[in-house]
Amino acid sequence: MSKPEKPQKTNKNAARPMKYMGLVSAIGIDLAACTLGGFYLGSWLDKIWGGSGLWIAFGVLLGLLIGGVSVFMITKAVMGESDE
Repeated sequence: MSKPEKPQKTNKNAARPMKYMGLVSAIGIDLAACTLGGFYLGSWLDKIWGGSGLWIAFGVLLGLLIGGVSVFMITKAVMGESDE
């Protein structure tokens, strides 16, 4: 009777490049989506309250701020998983 085979050890470093490629993609998509959302919000506010593009600038800056916070949270979550 033969001994049962031991499960092969997986190399955790083999999955790292794909994990970080996914992180960079998520950062780019998240930042772009938040900025675009801020632009549309500012454009909508500009139509309602008037203004020579001031609300659009405010919306874009707000979108960048929200995107930056979101990127920080995503990066913190992913880096926290890699500390295991």
